[in-house]
Amino acid sequence: MNGGRRDFLAQLGGGLVGGLAGGLLPFRNLALAALLDETTRPRIDPAAPLAARPPHFRPRAKRVLYLFCSGALSQVDSFDWKPELERRDGTPLPGGDGLVTFQGEQGNLAKSPWKFRPRGACGKWTSDLLPRLGERVDRMCFLHGMTAKSNTHGPGENQMSTGFTLEGFPGIGSWVSYALGSECADLPAFVALPDPRGLPQSMGNHWGSAFLPAVFQGTAFSANRPIAHLDPQRGVDPAAARAARELALALDRQRLARQPSDSELAARIASFELAARMQLRAAEVGDLAAESVATRERYGCDDADATKAGFARNCLLARRLLESGVRFVQLFNGAYAMGEGVGNWDGHKYLAQQYAIHAPILDQPAAALLEDLEARGLLDETLVVFTTEFGRMPTFQKGASGRDHNPKGFTVWLAGAGVKAPFTFGATDEFGWKAVDGVTTIYDLHATILHLLGLDHTRLTWYHNGIERRLTDVHGRVIEEILA
Repeated sequence: MNGGRRDFLAQLGGGLVGGLAGGLLPFRNLALAALLDETTRPRIDPAAPLAARPPHFRPRAKRVLYLFCSGALSQVDSFDWKPELERRDGTPLPGGDGLVTFQGEQGNLAKSPWKFRPRGACGKWTSDLLPRLGERVDRMCFLHGMTAKSNTHGPGENQMSTGFTLEGFPGIGSWVSYALGSECADLPAFVALPDPRGLPQSMGNHWGSAFLPAVFQGTAFSANRPIAHLDPQRGVDPAAARAARELALALDRQRLARQPSDSELAARIASFELAARMQLRAAEVGDLAAESVATRERYGCDDADATKAGFARNCLLARRLLESGVRFVQLFNGAYAMGEGVGNWDGHKYLAQQYAIHAPILDQPAAALLEDLEARGLLDETLVVFTTEFGRMPTFQKGASGRDHNPKGFTVWLAGAGVKAPFTFGATDEFGWKAVDGVTTIYDLHATILHLLGLDHTRLTWYHNGIERRLTDVHGRVIEEILA
């Protein structure tokens, strides 16, 4: 009898509902862990695992927009102006004799194909590659001394989103959902919006929950692609499907009344109820037709370039999700389905030609998103994080007109809640090769993001395979210098 009922529920809960209900956490372990050490784990009600929970201390940000440029956007062609690189264009990199990086031997120093100029009231120098984002520099806080542990895309992407170069660790959005739950009862706490061209190289690692309970994983969809399996399967009568769900929930509630200590069943019920609410709310939030023509034009939602229009719609959807109470939105620019540098920022061979295609796709929509968040008063409560997995060399690769991978120094910027702006912290050397001042790590970045959300990164843990795991491993410091 029990086996037959489990089979029935497994068949019923396809797609999103199945993902929420079928992989649902070892909640008994979760509850036990919370009792063992209240100082490092949030107290979670298994019957309402996504209920809002208090942070460790007063937060400066309520939500996060994490904009990830997949492929390693070049810092020396965008935000890190190096006059010496321009002056010594075409000469050898001092100290770089015989230097071999990711793909091979390096050629000479190469100035950016795009002119740098001062922008905003602060006069920050950025390049013509991303001029509209450059216009927003007065709201940005630049980290020019960022470093990464890997010079390979997959591990690099993993570290920027999960804190580890290896597979099998939760994304930062999952950690935030685990710590704080959701302020929105009818939408996921964590949403990932992949690029319209496809997935980043590390794919679902970015928004996966790994060893954290599955309910804290991100829900991936986009403005062009609805949430998978949210509607009944084709050929199934909607009324019949609804009746079956209601019957299953009624039976589960009866069982829970008899066995109130069954926390896994309580979590299953909560996930089914969330999925039912999402069937109504997700369609409403995703209806971009409700936006004005002027807003759509500002983002570029109807641009002749279908890829740019798709990314613009994702940016507009990101704003609507944040506005609706989604705690963490991870927005991707760049995908690997099309190969090296074709649909991403991996400009090894033909940087000028490829970046000239990618930059307009990113620039107008992302700048419009920042402007829109500010105009609506959302930026004061939203932390915007602009990242890429690592940087690129100030040289061109030998025999090519593109730049190789460079984890030794690159740029990340933040905007919005809790950070100084305009502000610059850290620096690379005179060519943009190595971080030499205010050197920061991805651990530091993650610690700072958690801090702005009111979380102590050393106290947010999950016991896994004999280790008290955390997003920042055993490293990381809050970058106090950039806090407002």
